[in-house]
Amino acid sequence: MVVEGKTALVTGGSSGIGLAAARMLRDNGARVAITGRSFEKLESVAAELGGDVVIIQADITSAADRARMKTEVERAFGSLDILFANAGVALGTPLASADEATYDTIMDANVKGVFFTVQAVLPLIREGGSIILNTSWLNQVGTPGRAVLSASKAAVRSFARTMSAELIDRRIRVNAVSPGSIETPIHRGRDQTEEEFRAYVERVGAQVPIGRMGRPEEIAAAVLFLASDASSYMLGAEMVIDGGRAEL
Repeated sequence: MVVEGKTALVTGGSSGIGLAAARMLRDNGARVAITGRSFEKLESVAAELGGDVVIIQADITSAADRARMKTEVERAFGSLDILFANAGVALGTPLASADEATYDTIMDANVKGVFFTVQAVLPLIREGGSIILNTSWLNQVGTPGRAVLSASKAAVRSFARTMSAELIDRRIRVNAVSPGSIETPIHRGRDQTEEEFRAYVERVGAQVPIGRMGRPEEIAAAVLFLASDASSYMLGAEMVIDGGRAEL
């Protein structure tokens, strides 16, 4: 699963799954650019990953930021081989109490943001490139309080199919990773103590058939596979990495 000499863009690459994927792609030979909303966080991550990582401050819900992201990637690399459209949000939407602002936040990031991220950098993606979308195990199940998040991730799953059909003439493969409950900062409450977070991790892990929450590196390994020529016969597919939660 070597990606030696290839160029990659990871959105939402300053923490969690995106950071793990950026590190794994770089460690296996790719030149990597990452996006995030906080420039300070991006600078810290760049120092951790190495000075050759390109950082781009961008919010994928902003058309202006997406255009600038495309310009900066083109300036840094000229073209792209790999896009991991990872950036997104995860918020609860109980049917009886969810408001339109929360609905819009989820859909703007997870559906509109993903679609137009791909559109923005598509002119840079070389023939034979790989686009990887980040969906979720929630697209397969009915989880109370997660209606809008689940629907947004089902849309992303659909994008993997429809975009594949549209880009097949350019030999660009579009596939999706579908993480389960992964131990990342997105699960941390704003004022949650470390002790409270560890209790949350243990409680959620007990609900997973394999007996624990997943690690970001376990999703990153799937991203690396889909980015490499090892997955050359995969198109429009979804790789579910959830410890069996959606299946058992």
